[in-house]
Amino acid sequence: MQNFAGTGALAAAANSDSHQLIEAGLRSLIAQIEASIRLVEVAMTLEDACEPTGSTEIFVLDDVTPRYATASAALRSCKGSLDLVLQSLSDSGPIR
Repeated sequence: MQNFAGTGALAAAANSDSHQLIEAGLRSLIAQIEASIRLVEVAMTLEDACEPTGSTEIFVLDDVTPRYATASAALRSCKGSLDLVLQSLSDSGPIR
């Protein structure tokens, strides 16, 4: 019999439980990333709506849209990678 005293909860869990905990953690991360993507999209939309049109007296010194676009692309890439990891775990069955 193995002694799991002093080990973390994940290490002490049975293999199938560990698999479920990993999948749940990945799903949670994916949900958080999806929420962040939506927030960035809203911020981009609001930023576009606030831009003045037709005025020659206003100069935009700091366009934040490229930063939002970069952040959105990075989040989408991360989500794609996590989706792939989750799919790989689901296809392989429980960790043994």
